[in-house]
Amino acid sequence: MANKAMIRVRMSSKDAHYGGNLVDGAKMLELFGDVATELLIIYDGDEGLFRAYDSVEFLAPVRSGDFIEATGKIVSVGNTSRRMVFEARKVAVSRPDISESAAEELEKPVVVCRASGTCVTLKECQRIKHQSE
Repeated sequence: MANKAMIRVRMSSKDAHYGGNLVDGAKMLELFGDVATELLIIYDGDEGLFRAYDSVEFLAPVRSGDFIEATGKIVSVGNTSRRMVFEARKVAVSRPDISESAAEELEKPVVVCRASGTCVTLKECQRIKHQSE
């Protein structure tokens, strides 16, 4: 079962919503939604629907220019539900203190957000059959 997915994106000035070029935490949830969609496509052959988050933790600030890597995996599967966990890490940052175009990869990625939630793929939309069925 392919139950892991990852997306890496750079936060732009359009993502900055607050002073100090801070990015709204909802942007991390948007990335998790994209990861969840990929997981459902791989697992079910359908985009499914995100039903609910049961836990969200914002752990560190994200600013425009930061590169964020969002990962997710399916941790349990029901008849139509797929429980998932997500993590977003800052892997590179802009360095405007050095120059306008300076940036650097972080030696150790910083976890900026964690979440868990449940997605649903209707039975009639599940195109991929699994051995346990």
